[in-house]
Amino acid sequence: MKLQHLAIGARFEYEGKTFVKTGPLTASSENGGQQIIPRYAVLKPLDTPASENKVIRGKLTEATVRAAFDTFYRHCQRLVDENGQAELDAARKRFLATFD
Repeated sequence: MKLQHLAIGARFEYEGKTFVKTGPLTASSENGGQQIIPRYAVLKPLDTPASENKVIRGKLTEATVRAAFDTFYRHCQRLVDENGQAELDAARKRFLATFD
């Protein structure tokens, strides 16, 4: 399993040590200290039911991803003030450009 598949606060084992995910690329060791976990690292989840460890492949269609993103984007529009709308719109355009 990869770090991006784990929720913040999830425990996992990496290189024989136990960590807790604290950010998109970071984790805190049970022995103390933060560490960047490489995206390529394969992790062993701890305290997670086996059904949650499964990575779903081939189940997502472009339409499903676009619909989920549109819902997310609409929610973000309500949260961002007028000053942030232009940046949010630019980020949306960059995301949608990945489909072209």
